[in-house]
Amino acid sequence: MTGQEGPALRYGWTTGACATASTAAAYTALLTGTFPDPVEIVLPKGHRPAFALARERLDAGSAMAAIVKDAGDDPDVTHGALVSATVRRAEPGAGVVFRAGTGVGTVTKPGLPLPVGEPAINPVPRKLIREVVQRVAAEHGGTGDVVVEISVENGEELARHTWNPRLGILGGLSILGTTGVVVPYSCSAWIDSIRRGVDVARAEGLTHVAGCTGSTSEKLVERTYELAPEALLDMGDFAGAVLKYLRRNPVPRLTIAGGIGKLAKLADGHLDLHSKRSQVNFALLANIVGDAGGSAEFTHRVRNANTALEALTLCQEAGIPLGDLIATRARDFSLTTLQGAPIDVEILVINRAGDLVGHAPFEQR
Repeated sequence: MTGQEGPALRYGWTTGACATASTAAAYTALLTGTFPDPVEIVLPKGHRPAFALARERLDAGSAMAAIVKDAGDDPDVTHGALVSATVRRAEPGAGVVFRAGTGVGTVTKPGLPLPVGEPAINPVPRKLIREVVQRVAAEHGGTGDVVVEISVENGEELARHTWNPRLGILGGLSILGTTGVVVPYSCSAWIDSIRRGVDVARAEGLTHVAGCTGSTSEKLVERTYELAPEALLDMGDFAGAVLKYLRRNPVPRLTIAGGIGKLAKLADGHLDLHSKRSQVNFALLANIVGDAGGSAEFTHRVRNANTALEALTLCQEAGIPLGDLIATRARDFSLTTLQGAPIDVEILVINRAGDLVGHAPFEQR
């Protein structure tokens, strides 16, 4: 299979697209005795990728086809994974029955777009698989009544590097994709995971969630509160994704925890905290220090600091609580972004060692 070429980076295909193509090849072989290789499918936006088969097996009652996922130039944890579909005939009138094979997870908690107990094959991939089953059935005289079992080789191990365990998806990966296309570095999958994390937290009845920029800030939250794993949102750089989704789907208390540099950006009104899309505003830090009583000479030193951590160290030596001041501004901007949603916000600022260096507490005790 060859990913579509973009202007600079190569596009790839989702696990959902791979599962759909594998299903098309396996069902065709079950009806005709021959595997189409490569196998072409049509995706929602009109892409028509052709996938080479990596494995195939045909016996009297079932057919299996497998495809190696190509995520293009995106650093996708499932790049290179073997995605397979085993198709068996089902009872007349059954339609398409989905099963989780080895390496595909099962939904165990409410809040996701699938009922508890269902294979973690998301709605769009299910729709694509049903459509391809109907097409193959029409072309080759089948009934379209089949059991489709999707598997991902080493999927259970790969899933440990995803949000699935926290979301209550156990036993393996989710079969994902809304367009079938992986856009390199689009971050859409990460943002979708944040949203699903909020959905699960709400369905579990949790009243306090935490958005953390990384593992160090998450460890601080774990030391500070006894939150359920489902309450810990792997926010990364996407503060805006957390705040905007909570604005529409509120949880009473939100802790945002992160390093001084990233939260200085939030304090400056940035919702995307990645270094490529926002920078620390040292003029703002100098103004904050000046408002706190810093001399003109000292504020000049802060303005010319190389990093936010250096500015923090200078202020700690001078007795100016820059971490608390940044945290308060970040909390105020977060509350503004929430637009009056019934959510109380707390900010925890850390240094590289994971020590708390700034705090803006919840306003409602």
